[in-house]
Amino acid sequence: MKTIILKEKLKEGINVVERVSAKSLNLPILNNVLITAEKNFFKLTATDLEIGINWWTLVKTEREGEIAIPSRILSGFVNFLPNKPVNLEVKDLSLKVECENYQTSIKGSNPEDFPIIPKITTEEGISLKSKIFCQNLKQVVDIASYSSAKPEISGVYFLFQKNLITMTATDSFRLGEKKLYLESRSQSTNISKDYSLILPQRAAREIINIFAEKEGDLKIYFSPNQILFETYLPETPHPQIQLISRLIEGEYPNYQEIIPKKFETRITIQNNEFINQIKLASLFSGKINEIKLKIDPKKNQIDIFSQSPDIGEHHSYLSGEVQGKPCEISFNHRFLLDGLLNISANQEKNQKIVLELINSEKPGIIKPKDDDTYLYLVMPIKTN
Repeated sequence: MKTIILKEKLKEGINVVERVSAKSLNLPILNNVLITAEKNFFKLTATDLEIGINWWTLVKTEREGEIAIPSRILSGFVNFLPNKPVNLEVKDLSLKVECENYQTSIKGSNPEDFPIIPKITTEEGISLKSKIFCQNLKQVVDIASYSSAKPEISGVYFLFQKNLITMTATDSFRLGEKKLYLESRSQSTNISKDYSLILPQRAAREIINIFAEKEGDLKIYFSPNQILFETYLPETPHPQIQLISRLIEGEYPNYQEIIPKKFETRITIQNNEFINQIKLASLFSGKINEIKLKIDPKKNQIDIFSQSPDIGEHHSYLSGEVQGKPCEISFNHRFLLDGLLNISANQEKNQKIVLELINSEKPGIIKPKDDDTYLYLVMPIKTN
């Protein structure tokens, strides 16, 4: 292999793929990045056997070839190179690097020992703006929680339909559901049926880390056991980044059964004001993070109360529009804040939210006012 690449481009590619380069004692080859020069393309590949990432850029290739290089060494070394063209050449399982006044040789490994990244060749898929997809995924991804007893809830559940993507995550204490409607010309589907799958939480987070700031379209393709997320080079119809992830086996819980269809109390309030008051009350909550809400329809307000035997107690009041019956209910302030902050991240400054309640023992529902695309369910703390 012999090729030339700009230092900035090389660093960009390393930053993408090294995120999944595993630190493995049992399989040392996973500690490496596979470097490939083929035709006019330079390719970096890394995997931890659960997630695989390919990254390409256009280069001038004098001789094709490939080599596996330790990702930690490669990343650390490239950081110190000047912003100049970098000459790369493979000789005797070593990577020769020349850049301005630097000449370095890095020992590599046989590329044939590197795991093969699966290919998904189906035409069944969806295309939409990368930033939009990641903004929506952010609203649910952190709700999922690892569970050895219930591996199905360790990831984000996706339901892909003709003009709609539904994303759901839960940890059994709260649940978030986000609906992304595919209505514009830049968002299209090529699927013959509905697809449902469970994406591991780590893969979902890496998708956000890699694609959230990318301009252009993100293409998503499905297979029975894997999913592919792909963006393309601006100069040519060739992939720039591919992320392939295994899926979690099993059936996702029928969460629709636990979402209340009716409510006894409904209050509409300013989200940012509510967030600030919950944060303040959290300073006085006890070991179980309990905050009590008392909704008064006559006064059109919420009384927010918290106390700790070691710190003291706190009262505050927030005006709103209250419908229905009076209600008293306790929540874990952390779970409550997560839902409120997920809404505020994608809404304007003065966004109002709706809190719907049944009683002190049933889950509460939080959603943006006049927006049916996001729903957050949170279980109460049951008190005597």
